[in-house]
Amino acid sequence: QVQLVESGGGLVQAGGSLRLSCAASGLSFSIIGMGWFRQAPGQEREFVASINWSGGVTLYADSVKGRFTISRDNSKNTVALQMTNLRPEDTAAYYCSAGRNSYASRNWAAYDYSGQGTQVTVSS
Repeated sequence: QVQLVESGGGLVQAGGSLRLSCAASGLSFSIIGMGWFRQAPGQEREFVASINWSGGVTLYADSVKGRFTISRDNSKNTVALQMTNLRPEDTAAYYCSAGRNSYASRNWAAYDYSGQGTQVTVSS
């Protein structure tokens, strides 16, 4: 079955950096788009970043543009989210998601699977 396992979350001070990683199995990773979403307590799930099958197209939420970078390694079935200059408002559970086609997308409905999430907490 499909498994998406996130890692790399933790507690960091504002201005710091974290690198999230997602290991995928049970799917044709190299031909599908991947995304990262986040959800803070009491808030709706929010798009963070997405990458198409080849890594040639990336999309970012305006709130993270210039601070976060999404990348993928199709030889290892992994997708990463490098987060820099973190802010307290970035605090949330971060979820890796696998798309139902090859494209990058901001739309949650374009994704079939998500992992269990990894918590990111940014202190001020």
